[in-house]
Amino acid sequence: MNVADSQRVASALEKLGYEHTARPDEADVVVLNTCVVRQSAEDKAYGRLQSLKPMKAARPEMVINLMGCLVGVKDNPRLRQRLPFVDVFSAPSDPAPLIAHLMQKEGRQAELEETSARYALMDEELTLPARERGKLISAHVPVVLGCSHACTYCIIPYRRGVERSRPPQEILAEARALAAQGVREITLLGQIVDRYGKDEPSYPTLAGLLEQVSAVDGIERIRFLTSHPNWMNDELLDAVAGLPKVMPHIEVPIQAGSDRVLEAMKRGYTAEDYRRLIARIRARIPGVSIATDIIVGFPGESEDDFNQTYHLLEELKLDVAHLARYSPREGTVSARRMTDDVPESEKWRRFRLLEELQEGIAAEIHAAYLGQTVPVLFEAKVKQRWRGRTPTNKLVFVEAGRDLRGVTAAVKIHWTGPWSMIGELA
Repeated sequence: MNVADSQRVASALEKLGYEHTARPDEADVVVLNTCVVRQSAEDKAYGRLQSLKPMKAARPEMVINLMGCLVGVKDNPRLRQRLPFVDVFSAPSDPAPLIAHLMQKEGRQAELEETSARYALMDEELTLPARERGKLISAHVPVVLGCSHACTYCIIPYRRGVERSRPPQEILAEARALAAQGVREITLLGQIVDRYGKDEPSYPTLAGLLEQVSAVDGIERIRFLTSHPNWMNDELLDAVAGLPKVMPHIEVPIQAGSDRVLEAMKRGYTAEDYRRLIARIRARIPGVSIATDIIVGFPGESEDDFNQTYHLLEELKLDVAHLARYSPREGTVSARRMTDDVPESEKWRRFRLLEELQEGIAAEIHAAYLGQTVPVLFEAKVKQRWRGRTPTNKLVFVEAGRDLRGVTAAVKIHWTGPWSMIGELA
């Protein structure tokens, strides 16, 4: 989501006449787009801000814009007091405050109100930043902003606001604009993307939206994330199975394998519910790949709770497991009402046990690709090899003398590891 937001800000700045520079000390405007899902991300944001402070002191005319989840959707006087050298504070997905500040600074009041409103509503046509235009093959399109589910550990509802579905015509216009700029694959984004349209009865479901996006010329592949087990229904699974452009890859977090921990997290399902969902996904979408998220060290997680998570992952053999160590986020239910009682050393131990388990599972799954020929959409060249992905989101590298950017080609796999595969053009 932050990648998509940053592209929108860069696009808006270029329309005002600004150009990108990789060096902050050369910049007239510096935008720091932040994430606070984990403590480490928040610490990194504050550290980066402190590195900008002397530059601002040396060049007071430099504009510093703090954006994203560190700011949140509500005014935060404490943050403004803590960071007096920051000129503009912007909520997630909203370039409007920065655009308004710069236009006022440039004396462009006459066009200010209309321009700011367009950016705030995300209905300004997205033009990719110059450095990505014609080069970016895969792009992200937010379709649901915010979240209203409020898991006890999650800061997102407090920082990104309540769930809001974007109008389908706006999403389709963005998809067409991206296709015209060379993008071949788009990923529809939402904190719970399956809930698209639930807040607006006139909007299609996510399955209906996937069908509409599939009709956009130039877009070859469509993905979506992240799903929630409670909202992944058969209509959506049938859309994935039946629409050729929608890739057979599902991201559906479990977070924990213990019912006691899942209840404390306020996830709304049991481990057995999740097992049944995985079986249903695999039955309806042949050859599907499945990714999950897991948090270790949630307050009160016992050794037995963790072992249930370990054995569930061992049993289900999912393609990818995104692992995180629990960190309390100020304002969440778990931070207010629960004690962070799992020692950091124990969180790391559990993390590494799952990491080692998943490495073996992924290696086993990838080994089945050995000798197979699979379609790969190539995105970029990394050193001497071209990097691309299969429909099931497997990372593949090949050596080739010709330009493969944006090309979908058949690749015969001759080496596999837990994180990627290597092949040759068939």
